[in-house]
Amino acid sequence: MSIFERWLTLWVAICILVGLVLGNIWPSLFGALARLEFASVNLVVAVLIWAMVYPMMIAIDFGSLKDVGKRPKGLVITLIVNWLIKPFSMAALGILFFNHVFAALIDPAKAPEYIAGLILLGAAPCTAMVFVWSQLTKGDANYTLVQVSVNDLIMVLAYAPIVALLLGVTDISVPWQTLILSVLLYIVIPLIAGALTRRRLLADGGPDAVASFTQRIKPASILGLLLTVVLLFGFQGQVILAQPLLIVMIAVPILIQSYGIFALAYAWAWAWRVPHKIAAPCALIGTSNFFELAVAVAIGMFGLNSGAALATVVGVLVEVPVMLSLVAFANRTREKFPA
Repeated sequence: MSIFERWLTLWVAICILVGLVLGNIWPSLFGALARLEFASVNLVVAVLIWAMVYPMMIAIDFGSLKDVGKRPKGLVITLIVNWLIKPFSMAALGILFFNHVFAALIDPAKAPEYIAGLILLGAAPCTAMVFVWSQLTKGDANYTLVQVSVNDLIMVLAYAPIVALLLGVTDISVPWQTLILSVLLYIVIPLIAGALTRRRLLADGGPDAVASFTQRIKPASILGLLLTVVLLFGFQGQVILAQPLLIVMIAVPILIQSYGIFALAYAWAWAWRVPHKIAAPCALIGTSNFFELAVAVAIGMFGLNSGAALATVVGVLVEVPVMLSLVAFANRTREKFPA
C-alpha cells in the first residue's frame, strides 16, 4: 500500500472536518449541489461513486462468473445476515435506545420516527459502495458482483414487505425510480464500461495491461471517496452542529449494528473456512447500506424534516468512517483465513 492509502483514515477524518466547515461557511453552495438530484439520487455523488466503482468493474472476468456457484458459502452468509438478521436487529436496537435508553433525552413523539428511519436503513443492504470496500480488501470482483446482484433482486421483492412488517403498516410505496436509477448508475453502466475497457486492455497487452491500468487509475478512485465524504458532511454540516447530541444518539445504535453485523458475518466466514477474498466482502456488504433508497423512502413516508429522514442521513454520515475501520481490520486479519 502507498503512504496515501495507508493513512486513508486520517485523510477521511480531515475531509469530515473540511466538509463540516465548508457546509457552514457556504451553505448556499452545498444546498445548490444537494439539489442536483433525480429520484433522490444526488448526481454529483453518483459521479464520484461511479469513479470509485469503475476500477473494480475492470477486474471482473465474465468467463469466471459461472464458477461462483461452486463456492456458495459466502453467498449463503450474505443472504442470511442481510435478510433474516440485519433488519430485525436494527429494529430491536432502535426500540431499545429510543423507547428506553434515550427516552428521557428526546421528544417522545419523535421516537417512532427515529426507529422507523433506522429500520428503513437496516433493511437496505449496500448496492454500490460495497465494490469500493471489496476493492480495498482485495476481494474477489466476480463474487462481489454476484453477491450485489442477488441482493438487489431480493431487495425488489423483500424490502417493502420487511419494512411493512417492522413498521406495522399495510402499504409501503417503494420509490422504483430511485431503486432502478441507482442500479443503472452504480452497477449496469460501470459494469459495461469496465467490460469494454477490460476487453480493449486484454487485446492490447493481456492481463499485465489490465493490472497496470487499474493501478494507474486507483488514485482517482480514492479521490472520489474523499470528495464524497466532503460532500456528505457538507450537505449536513449545519444540521450536525445544530443538533450534535441528537446526531450522536442516532449514531449509537447504528454503530452497534454495523460492528455487530460485521463481527457475525466475518466470524461465520472464518468458522466456515471461507477464503478472505470472499469473506471480507460478504461481511462488508451487510454492514454497508443502500442509503439512497432508505433516505428516499423516509422522506416519502414521513417528510423531509422528519426524525426518520434525519436517522437515515446519520446512517450516511456514519457509514464511511465505520466501513474504513472495518476494511483496515479485515486487511490486518487476512492471514487468519484460507488463501
